[in-house]
Amino acid sequence: MSGAISPLQKARSAYQPKLPLSLKNGSFLVKKGEVILPPVDRDRIKTLFPNTFGQPILTFEAGETNLSNHAIRVGVVLSGGQAPGGHNVIAGLFDALRTANSDNKLFGFLKGPIGIVKGNFVEITSEIIDAYRNTGGFDMIMSGRDKIESAEDLKSCLDNTATMDLNGLVVVGGDDSNTNAAMLAEYLKSNDSKCCVVGVPKTIDGDMRNEQIEMSFGFDTACKTYSEVIGNICRDATSAIKYWHFVRLMGRAASHVTLECGLSTHANITLISEEIRSKGMTLAEVADGIVDTVIARAAKGRNYGIVLIPEGLLEFIPELKSMIDELATMLGDKDTLETVRSFDTHEERTQYLSSMFSALSAKAYASLPEDTQAVLLNIDSHGNPPLSQVETEKLLIDLVKQRIASAKKQGKTAAKFTALSHFVGYEGRCAAPSNFDADYCYSLGYTAAQVVRAGFTGYTVSVKNLNQPASEWVAMATPVTSMLNIERRLGKDVPVIKKALVELDGKPFKMYAQNREKWAVEDDYVYPGPIQYFGPSEVCDVTPITLQLERG
Repeated sequence: MSGAISPLQKARSAYQPKLPLSLKNGSFLVKKGEVILPPVDRDRIKTLFPNTFGQPILTFEAGETNLSNHAIRVGVVLSGGQAPGGHNVIAGLFDALRTANSDNKLFGFLKGPIGIVKGNFVEITSEIIDAYRNTGGFDMIMSGRDKIESAEDLKSCLDNTATMDLNGLVVVGGDDSNTNAAMLAEYLKSNDSKCCVVGVPKTIDGDMRNEQIEMSFGFDTACKTYSEVIGNICRDATSAIKYWHFVRLMGRAASHVTLECGLSTHANITLISEEIRSKGMTLAEVADGIVDTVIARAAKGRNYGIVLIPEGLLEFIPELKSMIDELATMLGDKDTLETVRSFDTHEERTQYLSSMFSALSAKAYASLPEDTQAVLLNIDSHGNPPLSQVETEKLLIDLVKQRIASAKKQGKTAAKFTALSHFVGYEGRCAAPSNFDADYCYSLGYTAAQVVRAGFTGYTVSVKNLNQPASEWVAMATPVTSMLNIERRLGKDVPVIKKALVELDGKPFKMYAQNREKWAVEDDYVYPGPIQYFGPSEVCDVTPITLQLERG
């Protein structure tokens, strides 16, 4: 790590993360539980993963150890987007290995999965690890979004892990990365490799969760960071009393982040993509709902407010989802794409595409502002329209502004509507982890080391009982194949871990639904303030609100 360090970072380096009591005592055993199978597509998944299918759940309990203490060599890789706590996963992994045997070695593959393919790595030493304890970011070994899929890449991984004499490889990533880890585990085992592959659940989006995985790491810190910013904006809104703030938050596939921040701050409007899809709402209806609240607050003399918007909102609006799917199919054809790009003006491109759209999709595309239409034509490397580049908050502001102006002309309201847009996302991905994430990530890394020591492959580690004090947490590992299903992606049927969406009958959403009418018109804001690292447990060690509601 280069550069000076802050007083906070210096103080945080001395923080010793808490562990489950079963791991903390140093004497524990791995216990095999029931064999769990995927809920759907079992035959197809078994065919794809014949060597790692049908394995039991593992738990780690206090007792006389049944793990080997012989020296081992382990690699670790950070895959995908950053999430607070990644360094603590590596620290937990390092400490667990050194505690078991001081001759154990840990190697960090550089810049993500491509580091495994190319054999680019660094040995992680005490000096390196001590500089990164309890820090945010992935800069210790960096990350990348490459996937290990081709026969050539798989063979390179086999050769490199063999050359390095690795006993294990720990893949820290989200649902796609853990799925990729399962494919690598299957390949290595089918080729008689001794290298076990173990995954760690990471994503601030919170969409990698199930019965075994209660929470993906980084979610808590990111949401607390975002909620601090939103709380500050709420305070500003009640001070300036003249702006509506539209805040877009990360979370393309699910609205967990937006819901958590809504519960944490009591924003006036919290849009939940899953509810909008369930109701079959149009973009116009979403805008109309915001207008109703703007007018209701104006009637109380409050020409200001806060709207929280999930990043993936547009994909959940049925009319836009159909249009986006059609657009992706059209632009996925090379000839069509070249034709579209050959036109000199946007009007020509729009006319050409409109003739190919279905009637409903043509109408949906035409309803969008021209700059949004243009963005959607810049397909990404996977052949998809780049929805993350669409500034949904500005799109909604424009639609609401038009409707308020129309209502004022008709004498229906005297509301004043001046709006500011915000995108809060990257600010939270590399924040210094909260105590919860620091503890949780350290425990995940510590558990991953034990899975490798026990010689199991094709697993994702987890820690359960997270709503309780860390001493009562339960360290576990779940076979990845049990979490897979078959989905159609880019024209192919592929095994993936199903993303967990916000459950509309779940306690977190119900809590929001019970309070949203009051929060919409009243100034019932909560100001969470910055993450607290030192002080009373009820302030420093608090778990995410959604976790408290789900597991409380």
